[in-house]
Amino acid sequence: MVPDPDSPICSAKGCRAAAVWVLAWNNPKVHTPERRKTWLACKEHREYLSKFLGVRGFLKDVVKLEDWESPDAGPSTG
Repeated sequence: MVPDPDSPICSAKGCRAAAVWVLAWNNPKVHTPERRKTWLACKEHREYLSKFLGVRGFLKDVVKLEDWESPDAGPSTG
């Protein structure tokens, strides 16, 4: 099945699956403490991408995509 071109896809290399999770991260050597970069993850790659960011001390939050996109969502993805 081909994903909808307007739907967010997973950030894992080579993955074209629909994103379900937002992984908010920050590299403290490069970004100010409040800055959040984001990667998107499908169900299959959530744990892998979380561990990748986590071992580096970059992972700040993991949020369901639908919650992140809501008007009450967390900080700007910048």
